[in-house]
Amino acid sequence: MSANEAKWKANQEKVAFLKQFPGLLRSWDEAAGHTVTSVTPIQESEAKVLMFDNGSFAIAPPPALEPKELRDGITAAQPHLRTLYPDACREYEALAQRDREATRMARLENILGAIHNNLPDIPELKDRIRSLVKKWNS
Repeated sequence: MSANEAKWKANQEKVAFLKQFPGLLRSWDEAAGHTVTSVTPIQESEAKVLMFDNGSFAIAPPPALEPKELRDGITAAQPHLRTLYPDACREYEALAQRDREATRMARLENILGAIHNNLPDIPELKDRIRSLVKKWNS
């Protein structure tokens, strides 16, 4: 076996052992019911080691702060969060409704703007719009 093959094999064995290290959580479900006892930074990384009261641990990235992940996470946890933070849940719902309405109005404005901007170049557009409206009204 060449030195490179031996190095590759040694690395593979090391990685396989790390993935089976005692106490390492393989899913967040395994952390249910346990308390985080310490959070240890990892040098040159934003990830942290979370130690739990039963001796298990997990390597975790920073909390997700991307808007989609935040929205999806808060929505998924809403039944629990509503009892803890009812005012915040109501405020979020109001802001989400305001955002939906603003999106709707922006779409309307974009459609009307597109029609207005294209009328000079597409004279048959007026007739097509009239026939659409007539079809909707009948």
